[in-house]
Amino acid sequence: MSLPRSLAEAVAADAASPLQPFRARFALPEGVIYLDGNSLGALPEQTVARTADVVTREWGERLIRSWNEADWIGAPQRIGAKIADIVGAAPGSVIVADSTSVNLFKLIVAGMRAQPGRTEILTEPGNFPTDLHIAEGVASLLPGVTVRTVEAGEIAGAIGPQTAIVLLTHVHYKHGARHDMAALSAAARAAGALSLWDLSHSVGAVPVALDADGADMAVGCGYKYLNGGPGAPAFLYVREALQRRLDSPITGWMGHADPFAFGDGYAPAAGVSRFLAGTPSVIAMLALESGVDLFLDAPREALFARGAALFNLFVARMAMLLPELVCVTPRAAGARGSHVSFRHADAFPIMQALIERGVIGDYRAPDILRFGLTPLYVGLADVWRAVDVLAEVVGSGVWREPRFSVRGVVT
Repeated sequence: MSLPRSLAEAVAADAASPLQPFRARFALPEGVIYLDGNSLGALPEQTVARTADVVTREWGERLIRSWNEADWIGAPQRIGAKIADIVGAAPGSVIVADSTSVNLFKLIVAGMRAQPGRTEILTEPGNFPTDLHIAEGVASLLPGVTVRTVEAGEIAGAIGPQTAIVLLTHVHYKHGARHDMAALSAAARAAGALSLWDLSHSVGAVPVALDADGADMAVGCGYKYLNGGPGAPAFLYVREALQRRLDSPITGWMGHADPFAFGDGYAPAAGVSRFLAGTPSVIAMLALESGVDLFLDAPREALFARGAALFNLFVARMAMLLPELVCVTPRAAGARGSHVSFRHADAFPIMQALIERGVIGDYRAPDILRFGLTPLYVGLADVWRAVDVLAEVVGSGVWREPRFSVRGVVT
């Protein structure tokens, strides 16, 4: 896709895109350019109607009957099957449950227990903090288990006979670099280890092919590119051939083979359903389903192509207007996710001044300006205007005002 050479060309290219109708399906505030969908996706209009129906009719009128009548009970598997289509997984290998952190805990413990004699969780420094924290927590609970970190480029060679799990985030949350899932999953398997991927910045952002790439396990969140809402339920994946070997360490009743028999003893459900635990948050889960359904309506090839065009335009205009801001995201489309990051020593106050002017990106310590490029509702004209505003903010020095340096909740 050739890049527009003017704002008018960007507007025209957006109008001609098959994705343009999707922008109207989101409740976006007037006058705001939203470039933080990689932290919290925008609100789909259909979610408003869906959740209202869930609350007023399914819950309010039908009450407990909706567990069966509205298939609340089947939602984890039903929505999991839809997400499986997005991440290139077989039906029956993805379940919606809990949070990313809880799912990481379940899969790390299950993977360690399935490989007696192996004691190492291998990951990289600077991985998303919850991944590292959960791994450290598991190591504190299981005797002899350790967490080892090596730099990204050294991971394949570092997998050894003691490695039980290679734990990696597919797309890095800060700089956006993407690991080669197929190569690293193959390296783990060749060494007798299991691969566990965090897809939180991948699902809905870039093509993912879990089965084809040989991944063993994966987790991901529902509130970024899937637009499931703040704190939306997460999902987990276990390769079909591996499911019988793994048992969840959180043996809640919803993961039981026959939960409504109400027996004292625990027997795990068949397949990936054994990784359910307690009663799910139905309203949150059905809000997530609305976001997933919207994504599934979109032409996948056009979506990923537009994401690449948004990135290329952003980087090109930044090089022209703000060459002093260093892009830390890999340029090759296959080597990155769908956000772009720039380094500046005063990234925090610059981002706060930018947000005040209606361009919402985010900041990551210590010096990263990060912009989510979510092609369902972000267009080329948004990128053009956003870089113009950023150049005005940086050039004017307005960000030096003391109020922009006040630290609080970072958006």
